[in-house]
Amino acid sequence: MLLSCVAYQNGKKLAEIATGDIHAYIGQPDCFIWVALKDASGEELEQMRQQFDLHPLAVEDASHGHQRPKIEEYGDCVFAVLRMIEMDGAELREGEVDIFVGSNYVLSVRRDAEQGFAEVRARCEREPELLRHGPGYVLYALMDAVVDGYFPVIDLLESELDGIESRIFTGESARANIMELYALKQKLVTLKHTVAPLLEALSRLWGGRVPSACTHLEAYFRDVSDHLVRLNQAIDSVRDMVVTALSVNLSMITLQESETMKRLAAYAALVAVPTMIVGIYGMNFEHMPELTWKYGYPLVLGVMAIVDGLLFLRLRNTGWL
Repeated sequence: MLLSCVAYQNGKKLAEIATGDIHAYIGQPDCFIWVALKDASGEELEQMRQQFDLHPLAVEDASHGHQRPKIEEYGDCVFAVLRMIEMDGAELREGEVDIFVGSNYVLSVRRDAEQGFAEVRARCEREPELLRHGPGYVLYALMDAVVDGYFPVIDLLESELDGIESRIFTGESARANIMELYALKQKLVTLKHTVAPLLEALSRLWGGRVPSACTHLEAYFRDVSDHLVRLNQAIDSVRDMVVTALSVNLSMITLQESETMKRLAAYAALVAVPTMIVGIYGMNFEHMPELTWKYGYPLVLGVMAIVDGLLFLRLRNTGWL
């Protein structure tokens, strides 16, 4: 679906045009075309390929989707794949945006993502001095918006971890805590697979040989790279905290089991003394003391009660009961 097709000249909006009129504007001096598509069909991508002379391999990646974040060069064209991460309740929703950037065009293809780029377009149009840099600045603005969208996600994951940690010490279900921690770890892995490859790929836009479409914008792309470094460090930090929380949760389970075993051992000790005495007097020998004694039975019961009472007090003082 076509969202917009706009021509810009000298950093200012020239006109909204039909895709069939792209050829009439793309050759004008200091002019470039910005086309935005959402969930593009094969026919739409083929039309854009013919209009902008896009490389077939890049178009194939954009049509299939589900690509690893990357930045590639095809002649004078820069092809960037970025993953878009959004929170849908407690679940992560993954989308993708594929960006083609040439000397006189920008084509963005968004898939499976609700977040649009209307604010990015408005921001660029409010900054004509920067927009004069051409399609390279639009690429920066799109990447900056996508990367900034990762920060709220990591903040929500940190809050989710704080909630789980507070429940670890309240005696709630340890099994539920482990399941939630493992689900959180999976979300962090997804976010890591989104950030780390892009951090590696982005270095080619500000370090060493920079593509011609991105020249004079190295400082802007380096700023995006700095954001990705912060995100990467935050993800690693939260992952370490999840591992620690898992260890603490397992330790709490071990402590609970230890307390249970201590109580069972204490009750077993209380039963063991009477069992021993009764067992002795249950032996079938003919000549045993106290068997015919009038006060033998109440005396034995009293001894058992006194011994168990003393043992109970001792165990309670030591914290076993």
